[in-house]
Amino acid sequence: MAKKSMFRYCLVDAFTDSAFKGNPAAVCLLEEERAEEWMLAVARELNAPVTCYLTRMPHGGDSNAEFRLRWFTTVREVKLCGHATLAASHFVFEQDLANSDTIRFSTMSRILMSKRIPQNASTFLIELDFPSIPLTECDEEDTPSILKSLNVTSVNHIYKTTTFEAFLIVVVGSSEAVVEVVPDFDEIRKLPCMGLIITGVAPAVSGFDFFTRIFAPVTGVDEDHVCGSAHCALVNYWSKQLGKHDFVAYQRSGVLNIHHDQENQRVLLRGDAVTIVEGSLFV
Repeated sequence: MAKKSMFRYCLVDAFTDSAFKGNPAAVCLLEEERAEEWMLAVARELNAPVTCYLTRMPHGGDSNAEFRLRWFTTVREVKLCGHATLAASHFVFEQDLANSDTIRFSTMSRILMSKRIPQNASTFLIELDFPSIPLTECDEEDTPSILKSLNVTSVNHIYKTTTFEAFLIVVVGSSEAVVEVVPDFDEIRKLPCMGLIITGVAPAVSGFDFFTRIFAPVTGVDEDHVCGSAHCALVNYWSKQLGKHDFVAYQRSGVLNIHHDQENQRVLLRGDAVTIVEGSLFV
């Protein structure tokens, strides 16, 4: 029988300070990068919304703070994932794997930076430095299909992302409309995109700026509970609508604090995370 390898992994709830909220991601620390088929097989076995793989870069320097990072759902590799990057950062900081408060990730979306922001002697938040994702208005011919897939009667605006993987952004009249959406996943799969992002302005008394839900069944994730990368597109809409660049956004049971650096086309995503499981895999 072939000798098995052991590697460390954990399950982290991202964009939350409480267990069983936010969005879970599995984080695997590898000594060397594995074949794509192997990483996909492990992701299927762990069955988290996203499984990410960390491999130390050989030129990481004295800080050991540079990693290769890849993200997989149970069906495919994805080009950008915010909540799994937050989970990976939390794992690195919590396990003292880097002698630095800043991590550099080499990814399919180029270099992404992560920073530890101390809150007190024992807790910290994580700030991700991500690219802004531009939007363009969507063709009206797609509107009937979108209405059918979301089981809604009207929408205010429809946009599509123009970089990375194409998503449609559907703006509705209120956060209540976002919460009450009942998606038809079979219809969503027929749309010419990776998935739908539905968003609406939050009530003033809520303490949030906008609510969001995301449906992406073709990626293996019917509903993404908190998606950092989607908010890199959403801020381009909400900055214009609300006339501001700092937001507190809510998605399902997760909270994102966001700064839109419009001049440099960057988005700073700040959030908390909680480790749920730690262990080793033998494969």
